[in-house]
Amino acid sequence: MVTEVVEAEGHLIDSQLLNVMFDTVVRNDAAFEVIDFRIGRTNEEPSFVSMRISAKTDPVLHEVLEELVALGCRLARAEDAHVATADRDGCAPEDFYSTTNHRTSVRRGGQWLPVERQRMDSVIVIQGDRAICRKLREVRAGDQIVCGVNGIKIVPEFRERDRLGFAFMTNEISSERRVEVGVARIAAMMKEVKRAGGRIAAVAGPVVVHTGGGNYFRELVRRGYVHVLLAGNALAVHDAEQALYGTSLGVDLETGRAIEGGHRHHMRAINTIARAGGLRSAVAAGVLRSGILYECIQHGVDYVLAGSVRDDGPLPDTIMNLSEAQDRYAAALDGVGLVLVLSTMLHGIGVGNMLPGWCAWTSTLRS
Repeated sequence: MVTEVVEAEGHLIDSQLLNVMFDTVVRNDAAFEVIDFRIGRTNEEPSFVSMRISAKTDPVLHEVLEELVALGCRLARAEDAHVATADRDGCAPEDFYSTTNHRTSVRRGGQWLPVERQRMDSVIVIQGDRAICRKLREVRAGDQIVCGVNGIKIVPEFRERDRLGFAFMTNEISSERRVEVGVARIAAMMKEVKRAGGRIAAVAGPVVVHTGGGNYFRELVRRGYVHVLLAGNALAVHDAEQALYGTSLGVDLETGRAIEGGHRHHMRAINTIARAGGLRSAVAAGVLRSGILYECIQHGVDYVLAGSVRDDGPLPDTIMNLSEAQDRYAAALDGVGLVLVLSTMLHGIGVGNMLPGWCAWTSTLRS
C-alpha cells in the first residue's frame, strides 16, 4: 500500500464536506484513517481533520489526492508546488493542475502565493512571486506551469454557515417552494451589493422577453441594479423585435396571440438594426426607442453578446468569435460581486465557469 497524509480545516461538518471526503476515498477503492479530528464549537472556530489515505498503487493514490485537494484538503508534508515548463503555445505539461473556482494558494519558496484571476478549469502559471490563472489557449512556450497536487491549498466557500446566498451549480431554488421567498432573498442580496458599491452582472436569455419580463428588467437597469449585461444574440434580437413590432417570436405580448406573418418579425428586426449599423447606432438615430438594450445604452450599462451556431443574423453587435466572446465576458465580470442568471443555461454555466467561488451567484428563471 502507498500512503499520504492530508489535512483540511473549515466548517467541515455543517457544509457536508467531511462526508464527501470520506465518500471520495471509498469510491476510489482506497482507505482512510483519521489521525486527528477537532470540531469547531462556534461559527468563527473551524474544524480540523488529519487523515492518512492508503491505496494499492500510486496512480490510484494520485487520483484520490487530486479529488481531495479540490475539496479543500492539502498534503500535510510541507513541499513547494512542482513546476514544469510549457513546451509549446496552447499546451500545458501532461500532469498540470486544473483549477477550481475556490480560493487557491500555491507554495513557492516556503511561502503561500494567492492565485490571481481565480476561475475554474484553468492552469496556474508562476511569474516571479505571482501565481496566475490562465486558460489553456493563453499558455505560451516557456511558461512555468504548476503540476500535480503538492503545494496546493484550496479554501472552499462555506456558504451554509457564514453567508446568505446562492451557489453555482446548486439547487436552492425549487419549483415546489414559494417563489416570493426566493425573490425576496435575491432582492436583499442585490440591495446589499449595490449599497456596498459593488457591481451586479445580469446573464439573460430571450425568455425574459418572451414572458413579458422585459418591463421589469428595464426598470432594474434604470434604477442602477444592472452594471453589465451578458447575453446572446437571441435576447437582443427579440428585444428589438418587441421594440419595433410589439411581438416576441411573432406573438403579441399584450394579447398573447400569434400575429399573422409575425414569424418574420425577428428577421425584419435584425435587418433594421443591421441597416442602422448596430444597436448603438440604431439608438443614436432614433430607430430603436425602447427595450432592454435601449435602456442599457442610454444608462451606460456595458453589454456583451456572445454568438452561437443557432443564431439568426446575427446582429452586428454579436461576437461570433468564441475566444473573443469568452475574453469579453471575463473582462466584463472583473470586480462583479453578484451575478443574476435569468433563464439561460448556455450562457449561465459559461459565466459560472469564469467566476471565483466567492462571487454571489443566483439563478432564477429556467429555460
